[in-house]
Amino acid sequence: MRFLVRRLAAIVLVLWAAATLAFFAAHLLPGDPATQMLARAGASSQAIAERRAQIGWDRPLLEQYARFMWNLAHFDLGESWIVGRPVTRMLAEAAPSTFELALAAMLVATLVGVGLGTLAASFRGTWLDAVGMTVALLGISTPVAWSGLLALMVFSVALGWLPATGSDGVLYLILPATVLGLASAGAIARLTRAGLLEVLTEPYITLARSKGLPGWLVLTRHVWPVALPPVLAVMALQFGFLLGGAAVTEAVFARQGLGRLAVEAVLSQDLPVVQGVVLLSAVVYSLVNLSADALHWLLDPRVHE
Repeated sequence: MRFLVRRLAAIVLVLWAAATLAFFAAHLLPGDPATQMLARAGASSQAIAERRAQIGWDRPLLEQYARFMWNLAHFDLGESWIVGRPVTRMLAEAAPSTFELALAAMLVATLVGVGLGTLAASFRGTWLDAVGMTVALLGISTPVAWSGLLALMVFSVALGWLPATGSDGVLYLILPATVLGLASAGAIARLTRAGLLEVLTEPYITLARSKGLPGWLVLTRHVWPVALPPVLAVMALQFGFLLGGAAVTEAVFARQGLGRLAVEAVLSQDLPVVQGVVLLSAVVYSLVNLSADALHWLLDPRVHE
């Protein structure tokens, strides 16, 4: 219970910090949104002043901040300045596609990362170890935009195996999820290898092997339960990276989602939408980290000390 209370208090603090930073970052931009939105259209100074008053930009900064936090406490993110729709509704429409992509990419990253790390640790010092870590390094160092375009050229244009753009089914998810997942698999693979190598040198593992237990049984029963819980923390961090990388991936594969919504909102200076995307990402990221910490606490008794 104390563990959950501490984590929940930390989440509240993180969300308050994210909301505060999102608010003040919008006010640090040069100019004001009303001028940026209307001046290029040739609007008069009176129309600009009326628009500034309509969005509350003419009020003192601290009053704007207090109103923003009050509305946020009531789960009111306001309305889009461009399309006039509630931000919560726009997020609800865009979020499923992004979460679908992020979860599928997380599955790819976990399977590939844990598989490569286990293979490299099991055959330490061999060519399999070298190949596995080389693939992990390539995944970390390759930009998602470049690997996405390469995947489109090979699997969609040249071979015609998979659709290039859209989000109308599972087939449309394979390429973007694989491209995004491989970018995170490298970090998981490297940490998995390091954790497994540390556990494999323990005396109880040598004893288990001396008893004639099969290698797969030693690995699944004695090594993985100890070595993999710390990997959960990195996986939670990688999920945050996947949410951020989804913006680039959605742009490359022409998928609708939070990433494209955020990019369009930034370009049009639709600040309520930008703030909504930031806050939603902070909430999801905090909950994922809480789940990873709780699972680590349950699987590793050493954390209880």
